[in-house]
Amino acid sequence: MPGKGFATAMGAVAVVLWGALALFTTGTAGLPPLQVLFLSFSVAFLGGLVWLALRGRLSVAFLKSIPAAAWALGVGGLFLYHLAYFIALKNAPPAEASLIAYLWPLLIVLFSSLLPGESLARRHLLAGCLGLAGAALLILRGDGALAGDGDLLGYGAAFACALIWSGYSVLNRTQAGVPTEAIAFYCGIVALLGGGLHVALESWVAPAPGQWLALAALGLGPVGLAFFVWDFGTKHGDLPLLGVLSYGAPVISTLLLVAFAGTAATPALLLGCGLIVGAALLAMKRRA
Repeated sequence: MPGKGFATAMGAVAVVLWGALALFTTGTAGLPPLQVLFLSFSVAFLGGLVWLALRGRLSVAFLKSIPAAAWALGVGGLFLYHLAYFIALKNAPPAEASLIAYLWPLLIVLFSSLLPGESLARRHLLAGCLGLAGAALLILRGDGALAGDGDLLGYGAAFACALIWSGYSVLNRTQAGVPTEAIAFYCGIVALLGGGLHVALESWVAPAPGQWLALAALGLGPVGLAFFVWDFGTKHGDLPLLGVLSYGAPVISTLLLVAFAGTAATPALLLGCGLIVGAALLAMKRRA
């Protein structure tokens, strides 16, 4: 069995990769969202197949070894989260939708206490609240502007995002015996589901060379490797700490946008980053 500290560190790699999500996504501008979902998860699936082949697990026997509950949780968590997120962005202002969806790290901190052998320390709860405050500053860019012109469907879908991803992350601990390589097949099914919805609801747009590069980067990083290491971390690592560390994603995203996309580094953004860093340090207090 992997050490808890090592597994937590692996889960934190996913947070770093998700920090690059916004930057890579800007490279797919102009492509329909469900098409992006289909293509990026297809890249993740193909990459996963290569990994499975290298590890000698690309076989029918391995597929049969994955229990039905793991299939339902893995495919349901990955697909329903992304579907709800697209619905939220379509029916609510992006800032508000992102802020509501980003309740999931705090919910992980809260829900993890319900698992056998886990407990909720006060510092984790405080750290989660500090992280949420910092994320709010980063997502709203410090101006506090809330458009408020979305509808109930959009806001409800954003809250569903938070519930789905936090629930998936915590319940994943119950599937600790399922090898992480199974994520490759989950990505393949999500790609098929996303492709079906794309055909039904959208029109195909031929990606330009730069957009193909962005799609490949998404599929290998934030939409690919990130799910593998997050699976490993949530199965074997420190869930409350991972929940707090997840607020590092908007910090990394903001720093990358400042460095490469011309976003201004305002005092409010710096304060938001500071709150999240402080939350992480508080959560790691007395940890190995």
